[in-house]
Amino acid sequence: MSQPLPKIVHLTSAHPPFDVRIFHRACVSLAQAGYPVVLVVPHEQDEVRDGVQVRAVTKTRGRLGRMLGTVWAVYKQALAEQGDIYHFHDPELIPIGLLLRLQGKKVVYDVHEDVPTDILSKNWIPKPLRSLVAGAIRLLEHLAGKLLSGVVAVTKPIAERFPAHKTILLQNFPHPQEIALLDQPYQTRPARVLYAGSITAVRGLFEMLQAMQHLQDSQVRLTLIGAFAPQSLAAEAEKHPGYRQVEFLGYKNRSETLALLASSRIGLAVLHPIPSFLVSQPTKLYEYMMAGIPFVASDFPLWRESIGNVPCGLFVDPKDPGAIAEAIKWLLEHPAEAEAMGQRGRQLIIERLNWGVEFVKLTALYQRLYKAGTARRLEV
Repeated sequence: MSQPLPKIVHLTSAHPPFDVRIFHRACVSLAQAGYPVVLVVPHEQDEVRDGVQVRAVTKTRGRLGRMLGTVWAVYKQALAEQGDIYHFHDPELIPIGLLLRLQGKKVVYDVHEDVPTDILSKNWIPKPLRSLVAGAIRLLEHLAGKLLSGVVAVTKPIAERFPAHKTILLQNFPHPQEIALLDQPYQTRPARVLYAGSITAVRGLFEMLQAMQHLQDSQVRLTLIGAFAPQSLAAEAEKHPGYRQVEFLGYKNRSETLALLASSRIGLAVLHPIPSFLVSQPTKLYEYMMAGIPFVASDFPLWRESIGNVPCGLFVDPKDPGAIAEAIKWLLEHPAEAEAMGQRGRQLIIERLNWGVEFVKLTALYQRLYKAGTARRLEV
């Protein structure tokens, strides 16, 4: 008789309920593979979606409210679920992850970003306190690495900060099932340059606007999907001369995002070279590749390494709007070469850089943890 699959409980206090990595990739893939899977998340109501049991906890206002009220609500619901393995996605949940571990639960920490480094660039933390907060988080993550059952890291530099014997690299690559949805012929697509994601100054908002100002005599349009952070940034962007060539669509759900990817010619990912971005791998880069469109992206060593120097886009200095504009112009003026770049990127996603490859590593981790726990129970 085959061993039953473990019940996996994913926990988040800071992400939206249908986050791409947490819900669409991890949870839905687990449900499709037959795992009982629950997602505990701030949401309006309990529901079952795509085979995933979504357990709603109350949303609270502000960061402090979330870190106190929401975190505690997530912990109480986590206990109620009686899962075999708990997998959490926010550094603010480390304390409850440790509490669950102290109760004998199998607990996995999913590290989406280099949090201590990222804190040094957080404007909402007073500058004199940033180093202190970063040091405290570094110490907390060190403790988590020692005491928790497993660690999932999204990039190699992040993985190297945790114990190798319990850490896996789980890169944020596109889901193979979505590739077939993005097959619109390249030459029929409008002259749309797409940026998908959080819209912030350090993610290149004003460099993108200045690049569009350089291209004001062309027919090209920049489409922004996502949310401005902070929201006040929207008014500042609207005053920029380059905004006249911008189409801001706000937040889009997954199917809408895929449709926009399938109808664009170029994808932008011109993040600033701040320390946390230098060790990150932006999901948007791989989604542009999945859609068969060439990218214009920051010339970061880790980004080049991740695609193995396959020519599927143009790398530029992200602080140079002129260089960004020239790269966009070249791709628009050389459609055959641009299409070939997009197809090479798409093939790389199909063959190697996809969630199907990564998901095998995740289930292997779960099975190893579950079998170890089962063996101990049988010995007792």
